[in-house]
Amino acid sequence: MPDNGWPADRIDTENAHSARIYDYILGGKDYYPADQEAGEAMTREWPALPVHMRANRDFMNRAVRWLAEDAGVRQFLDIGTGIPTSPNLHEIAQAVAPESRVVYVDNDPIVLTLSQGLLASAPEGRTAYVEADFRDPAAILGAPELRETLDLSRPVALTVIAIVHFMLDADDAVGVVRRLLEPLPSGSYLAMSIGTAEFAPAEVGRVAREYAARDMPMRLRTLAEAREFFDGLDLVEPGIVQVHKWHPDGGTQGIRDEDIAMYGAVARKP
Repeated sequence: MPDNGWPADRIDTENAHSARIYDYILGGKDYYPADQEAGEAMTREWPALPVHMRANRDFMNRAVRWLAEDAGVRQFLDIGTGIPTSPNLHEIAQAVAPESRVVYVDNDPIVLTLSQGLLASAPEGRTAYVEADFRDPAAILGAPELRETLDLSRPVALTVIAIVHFMLDADDAVGVVRRLLEPLPSGSYLAMSIGTAEFAPAEVGRVAREYAARDMPMRLRTLAEAREFFDGLDLVEPGIVQVHKWHPDGGTQGIRDEDIAMYGAVARKP
């Protein structure tokens, strides 16, 4: 792992972090020994974990491409961006429409430090990074970087990928998503992936315990609970499904349902 110049006073290198575990399992380089240990322990508990994580990333790619190509969206607000992994959201959107504008939001100092990769916009478009907590919608929506980049009188795609399973009931994840959607105009979209244990309860339960043992408790949701995020919105076909079943392509062939612990969906604000 190279020396990335990360600010030592802000980054906890002794304890595993969810974004860095994700980076390790996906074959990245921005992790520490604690993250590698955690990722290996979790994969021992559920060998399909890398398949699951790659399928979630691929869902994000397909959803953003659909939003740009089929829905004509040109503005994106990405919550819980995580460590940059190419292709990043703006690369997907701007490959379709170079004028696309993207605001990334995260509260991890590593993501902030590595955010230059998120700011390499096509000249016709624009990207920005907001350091803020998902649980504080007012701070996100009021950030100057957001207001300077997005026009909230025009449709925006709000993407919330693989984050709400780290929000406990006290965090009111559904309420937070609704507050983020509230100022977005008709014709905006919500794209989400939502962790579940409904397809491999024993294996996913063991992974959740590994996260909890490292002070990262999880709140996995049923299909009925996942639907709550989309109340009042018009779901895009095929609705709320496991992520590998949402507009599948060649890369999703051969994936078993029991190897995926994430629901995915895209919905339009009427």
